[in-house]
Amino acid sequence: MEETFSRSVNDMRSLYKLSAEELKAVENADKAAEELSILEYEHYLKHEFNKEAPGILAKYGLLGIPISKEYGGLGMNPIVSVLVKQRLGQLGLGISSFINVQMFLCAQTIQRWGNTAQKEEHLPRAVKSERVYAFGLTEPEAGSDPASLQTAYEEKSGNYLLNGTKYLISNGTIADHMIVFAHEKGSQKEITAFIVDTKANGISRTELHEKIGLFTSDTGMIEFDDVSVPKENVLGPVGKGMNVAYSALLNARLGVAASCVGVIEGSLRASIERAKSRVQHGKEIGKHQLIQQHISAIKQNLEMAKWPVYFAAFRKAEYEHNHDDKQLMEEVELRVSLAKRIASRLAFESADRAVQIHGGFGYSLISPVGQLFCDSRVARIYEGTDEIQDLKIAESLLGREFAAYK
Repeated sequence: MEETFSRSVNDMRSLYKLSAEELKAVENADKAAEELSILEYEHYLKHEFNKEAPGILAKYGLLGIPISKEYGGLGMNPIVSVLVKQRLGQLGLGISSFINVQMFLCAQTIQRWGNTAQKEEHLPRAVKSERVYAFGLTEPEAGSDPASLQTAYEEKSGNYLLNGTKYLISNGTIADHMIVFAHEKGSQKEITAFIVDTKANGISRTELHEKIGLFTSDTGMIEFDDVSVPKENVLGPVGKGMNVAYSALLNARLGVAASCVGVIEGSLRASIERAKSRVQHGKEIGKHQLIQQHISAIKQNLEMAKWPVYFAAFRKAEYEHNHDDKQLMEEVELRVSLAKRIASRLAFESADRAVQIHGGFGYSLISPVGQLFCDSRVARIYEGTDEIQDLKIAESLLGREFAAYK
């Protein structure tokens, strides 16, 4: 097992006794990361989706960590999911974004809100990577404020018709199915979630290439023009789509936080290797005090990021069995916001320090730390911006009457 990650796993095991099955899943994440590392680097340089990734992730069972064994998953808790995402995060956030969408935003959401037929139809195929899924919430004018969605639905001929545009959607142009959120035509309040077959008539998709990073993550714009969706494809209660969306985002935010811990680990490993091998002014740069300061700071960032993420995972593991506990839900939301806010900021800072240690070579996309730097910036935006997390954290302290947005 990769050395930096192995230390983190041992830290976790000092607090939580991983079963043999859970430990195997964690070890499989390490094996998958080793198998994917060169492929991910090659596709990153070509600025293209890593087509081999879904199959490799499925081979090691990593697309079904939280999914019930009844549907082909492993039925494991968020603690295991966090460790898996942490190891994959060392490769950057491209693969992590894919697994975050496929597993947390989509499969786990269908497991929570879907009916029996929907679960039987979608979950086994998501776990095996026989189908790719996307999560259609963000729009050109609706990012941090999902209540301002413009995509609308109306009933017609026994089905629903969807019209609108989704933007910056991970897996957008490669997905076989999407969870799409839309408001009832004429009512901004009634938002409903739908499982949409992307082969349906009226759907057009455009791949978005102009990104700072995430080159191995497919990102698309999806337009819906009178797309007919059968009523049986409604996910969760009609008009309660925001409840579906918020539960999905809770899963995904913890996944992003865990991936960011992996980015810090990757930054630390690469920096140590560079400090020991690069010679300047007659000695290894690791013997220069200011380089040591950077390495020390990255290690501190790792410790500061890791523990809020782990604690959030512990509390969320409890919540998975107590979805009706409103007080616990509010605590989990706070813990996950704290974890994402802290880990994403420290990941970007750590990758920046790693670039500095690598000098001119670090300021290049052929450098692994250059990839970590570019990828980590988006973690402070997607699945809830820094500012949204700050507002959620402050509200938890001041009280709901001080909520900055409703």
